[in-house]
Amino acid sequence: MRLFPDFDSYKKARRLVRLVIGGTVLFVGIMLLVLPGPAFIVIPMGLAILAGEFVWARVLLRRARYHIDRINENKNDSGRPA
Repeated sequence: MRLFPDFDSYKKARRLVRLVIGGTVLFVGIMLLVLPGPAFIVIPMGLAILAGEFVWARVLLRRARYHIDRINENKNDSGRPA
């Protein structure tokens, strides 16, 4: 006896679990923008969970990585000795 006899129902269940967990983590991260906490760590974590199933989350995660890389490059190229 298989746990999920229909592979399609397994895919739907997995997608629903990722949506609930990733959405919750993302929501908490957005709340942490106004509450004390590490919002800039939690929001990408939520997007990374959602990016496994949803293209829009993957696009937002890539944009966030791009901006973080640019900030780090600007910080390193500020002209101060290391």
